[in-house]
Amino acid sequence: MNQTAAPSIATHNKAAWVEAKAGDAAGLAAAVKIVDFAREPLPPGCVRIEVKSTGVNPSDVKAVLGVMPHAIWPRTPGRDYAGVVVEGPAQLIGKEVWGSGGELGIRRNGAHAHYLVIEEKYLREKPSTLTLAEAGAVGVPFITASEGLREAGGVSPGDVVLVFGANGKVGEAAIQIAAMSGAALIFGVERTKEAYRGHSNAPVDMIDASSQDIAAHVREKSGGHGADIVFNTVGSPYFEAANNAMALKARQIFISTIEHSVPFNIFQFYRGRHKFIGLDTLALDQADCGEILEGLKPGFESRALRPFAVKSAQIYPLAGIVDAYKAVLAGAPDRVVLDPSL
Repeated sequence: MNQTAAPSIATHNKAAWVEAKAGDAAGLAAAVKIVDFAREPLPPGCVRIEVKSTGVNPSDVKAVLGVMPHAIWPRTPGRDYAGVVVEGPAQLIGKEVWGSGGELGIRRNGAHAHYLVIEEKYLREKPSTLTLAEAGAVGVPFITASEGLREAGGVSPGDVVLVFGANGKVGEAAIQIAAMSGAALIFGVERTKEAYRGHSNAPVDMIDASSQDIAAHVREKSGGHGADIVFNTVGSPYFEAANNAMALKARQIFISTIEHSVPFNIFQFYRGRHKFIGLDTLALDQADCGEILEGLKPGFESRALRPFAVKSAQIYPLAGIVDAYKAVLAGAPDRVVLDPSL
């Protein structure tokens, strides 16, 4: 099984274990087991981390359900983690670290376990301003937002930024980064009338997609300019509205969709000199994610970026992993994390 296991201070490692994809939500309880593995020797060049917090991402649950074609089973799920080094080079013992990786929990064993073994070269110290619970919840949403904006050329001071799915975790992260980068105007879109729920160092003008013309509102508030960067976390339902709101030379970022095919106005695209950026964070390995987290670290330490609130009701023990997965699958508005020490 090649499952990572406990350090010399313990003889076992309790971990989530999935023999095969669940197929549907009803099958989660049968598919996900908590297994007690015997400790294995630490491979050369690696460290063993006691996991204190590990985010539960939609991609973690989708992988277990069989939606992610990259996923290989049997496997311990879990892409994000924060914890303490308990075995490895003496100078690293006790270090509080964080990390993520597109391969973790997908193509190799992940972090939904008491212990995780990774190569020392991937180790990154967490920001001093974050608790371990908060650090374990940063992961995929902030990595996705940061990399999407980077591939779109970054947010420049004075840019107009429009985020669809603003109260989703990637949306919140994108808004935080845009505000930190000096965006002149930030617009958020939700299906109905909602206040912005996340942190931002700049005002967020929320648009109700059920009653407002998104493009008209953005253009009116921006003096006819439109949005320089559109972060479309939803995809197809907002494709037309997003295109209509784009400024000259604007960029639109896609990370998800419902419908795979959409009507596309080629004339509008080339006359607007627009760019579309597609992002799949499963292609970002531990090295990539480590660099992104290291780049975000100063923002967290200066408090320009804030971690997601980790509410006690959304912290689950490892034994409650099925309930945690179901909460994410049901669209929990708050970040769901596992604390294997509970």
